[in-house]
Formats: sequence, structure tokens, C-alpha cells
Amino acid sequence: MDQSERIAIDVQEVSRSFGKKEALHRIGLQVRRHEIFGLLGPSGSGKTTLIKLMAGIDEANEGVVTLLGRRLPHLSMMGRIGYMAQSDALYAELSAKENLVFFGKLFGLQGNRLNTRIQQTMTLVGLTEDMNKPVTSYSGGMKRRLSLAIALLHEPEVLILDEPTVGIDPVLRQSIWNELHALSRQGTTLIVTTHVMDEADKCHRLGMIRDGRLIAVGSPEALKQKTDSSTIEQAFLYYGGVSK
Repeated sequence: MDQSERIAIDVQEVSRSFGKKEALHRIGLQVRRHEIFGLLGPSGSGKTTLIKLMAGIDEANEGVVTLLGRRLPHLSMMGRIGYMAQSDALYAELSAKENLVFFGKLFGLQGNRLNTRIQQTMTLVGLTEDMNKPVTSYSGGMKRRLSLAIALLHEPEVLILDEPTVGIDPVLRQSIWNELHALSRQGTTLIVTTHVMDEADKCHRLGMIRDGRLIAVGSPEALKQKTDSSTIEQAFLYYGGVSK
């Protein structure tokens, strides 16, 4: 496998502005196949804008984003990507199962395959007993878990998750992270945004973002070693120009 085949996502000198506000400034990074790549930064740093470009649902003002060898945005790539947004895109008047059936059919799943995947993903997120309840009765955390199940439903090659564990209890959060690592071992490429430092430590590599700029890239251990830090939080403050 040559270098290009080892790269799942290639972001080349990407900038994105909204009116006069520059949300991203000349971002350049590569996400390797089968790794969990974390984007770490505070709210408003540009993480969500960047993953929307990676998912092909937004377009950069400058620069190029390539996913699995195809320049984005491109409609043909939608079936190869799983995307979980920060805000839950669910049909509240439907039950959880009806939501899963609807989105599953959009992804081309049907029959026994669709039913099997619904059971598997709802077991993972701990919602099997609540599958037939209307989404209007779900708590915020339950809606996040259902959104994750939908993103996983069609077994995408690239899974992009924006703050996936917000509002989820610590025990289930650990279970979800165990599953993300299992998916990585099975060949899925994952991009996860977070501002939670202990979750950043669970990623294979991190991109640290501040004020729309990429300030560091590397494994959690490498970033800590380079900055003589004992925690990711200390390393982030170092790269952000704040003394430890």
C-alpha cells in the first residue's frame, strides 16, 4: 500500500469564512486509514466547521479536502461516510425504531440486514428497551445515543462524530469508546471532536485547534512528551501560548 492509499482524509491548506469572519485558516492535516483521529479544542475553535468539510456537507473557500481518494464535496461519497452532528437530526414524532428504519433505507439497507443492524446498534448504545418509544419522550442523552446508532447503522468506512458523548453517563461513555476502538481495529476510520481531555487521550492522534488554526498534531503521548507535560490539557495550553 503506497502513501496515498494509507491516507483516508487529506486536508490541504483549507480556509473557510462566513462573511467577514474566518472560521478556519489554512488547515492542513492527514487522517490515516483505520485510526481514531481526535480534534481537540474549545467551543468556537472551528472543530465543527472542519468536520463538515471532511464530511462533504460544506465546501471550503480555499484549499482541497479529499476523502478516500475523491475530492469533496461529492454525492457519491455519502454512502461511505457516517456523520453524527452536534445537534440531533431526528424525527421527534416517530419512534426510535422508525427513525432507524427510515435512515437505514436511505443508506440502502433492507430486510434482515436492516433489522440486524438496528438490533446491533441499539444494543451498543443501550436503547433496546426504548426502541419503540417516540423520540419526543427521549432525554437529551438518549437522543445523542440514538444519533450515534444511526451514524453506525450502514457500517461506513469513515465515521465522523461531533461531540458524540455529550450528555452520556460515564459507564456508557466508556462502552462507546470501547466500541470505537473495536471499529478502528476492524478497519473503520474515525474522526471525533471533543473538548474533554480524557477522551482526547483515547485517540490514536490528535489535531489541536484554537481560533480556527491548527496548532499541533501528533499522538497524545508525543504531544505530552514534546511539551514536557503530564496531561493533554497542559500540552494544549503550551501549544496555545499559555504557560503551564
